[in-house]
Amino acid sequence: MAIEIDKKRLRTLGITFGLLLGVALALLNIASFYIMLSATSVVLISAVPFIFSVLLPILLVVVLCFNFRKKIGGFWTLREAATGIFIMFFTAFVVLFILRDQLFAKVIEPHMIEKTQLAMTNSVSKFLKESKTSQDVINKKLNEIQQEFEAQKDVTIGKQIQGVGISIIFMFVLAIIFAAFFKKEIQVYNPQT
Repeated sequence: MAIEIDKKRLRTLGITFGLLLGVALALLNIASFYIMLSATSVVLISAVPFIFSVLLPILLVVVLCFNFRKKIGGFWTLREAATGIFIMFFTAFVVLFILRDQLFAKVIEPHMIEKTQLAMTNSVSKFLKESKTSQDVINKKLNEIQQEFEAQKDVTIGKQIQGVGISIIFMFVLAIIFAAFFKKEIQVYNPQT
């Protein structure tokens, strides 16, 4: 027989850890943006998004999941872990949307996409010229980069709603995966079996 965790405490801790995760992810994204703007190397511009958007967030989630489980009492079932981690992810998603997408991208840095595009085209152009690439290939590559950034500017409400729906499904699947790793059920010894 498993010991039930207080559902209200699970939700409260999920929201608390989600707020912490959301603020940390927003700061990582903002730091990534400024590092990319100051970078001149193609390798750095390519590595920074991976490090700040994938590697560090996964490490942060692992640490938060361990702390979450410890705060909840050290044991939780797969269902409890999935619920708590999903609440943490969803809260972080909302905080990240407010801080990064609304406050930072629209108020603090309204020309974020243009600045990123300029930094990317400058570093790619410099790299291709240093590697003695023909001007036709350079122009073609710069045109591809420009088209990718133009597509980011044309965001409709329908695309945003679709993106939120896909993100929620992705968060749910990710919560189940993390829950499978971090579940820890109490082992009950029953000598009768």
